[in-house]
Amino acid sequence: MSLYRDQAVVLRTHKLGEADRIITLLARERGLVRAVAKGVRKTSSRWGARLEPFMHVDLQLAEGRSLDTITQAVTLSAFAKDLGGDYPSYTAGSAMLETAERLVDGDGEPAVQQYQLLVGALNALAMRRHSPGLILDSYQLRALSVAGYAPTFAACALCGLEGPHRNFHVPSGGTLCDRCRVPGSSTPAAATVELLGALLAGDWPVADVSDERSRRDASGHVSAYLSWHLERGLRSLAHVDR
Repeated sequence: MSLYRDQAVVLRTHKLGEADRIITLLARERGLVRAVAKGVRKTSSRWGARLEPFMHVDLQLAEGRSLDTITQAVTLSAFAKDLGGDYPSYTAGSAMLETAERLVDGDGEPAVQQYQLLVGALNALAMRRHSPGLILDSYQLRALSVAGYAPTFAACALCGLEGPHRNFHVPSGGTLCDRCRVPGSSTPAAATVELLGALLAGDWPVADVSDERSRRDASGHVSAYLSWHLERGLRSLAHVDR
């Protein structure tokens, strides 16, 4: 067997047989990985808790024909413990995990930026640095940007004319000037556009002082933009506590 090590975040698990689980991971060097963890559902297992969703782990795996096998797991950050007792943080984190799984290809290629972005976002949730909804929206915008779907909020997405602009059109890639405006464009408030730009850039002093109405409107636009590029919505978003 060929062994390798990688650092990863556990995204999802499901049962396999009577005692095993299939673990879906976002790994730093291997991208999206699905691996078998044998015996982790037994009450005698000493490392099953390390392979629950939200856990940040250092792993040793054995390569297999269809699925790799996890042979060692060391906890790096126990985000599951930090998020489990806070519903808004837990639901926002669940949406992050689903977003990561949908955006990263399972082709064995490194996913360093997506991995670092997810770890940073989960850490921000665990430390209660900002509102969970803001952290989620910022993470999703930045994850889309890393995946090649960066929206624009400062200039016209079609002609490049510097803004700010008040027309937002998801298929066009962001805000549009009045000349380029197309049917179906929404017209978010100026404060909403400013918040969206701040979330994409990680400008937290601006994002943290935003009002609730702007946050709700911004979340709607982020969800619409994400759903367009994923071709369907995230199931976990229905449970997010805004």
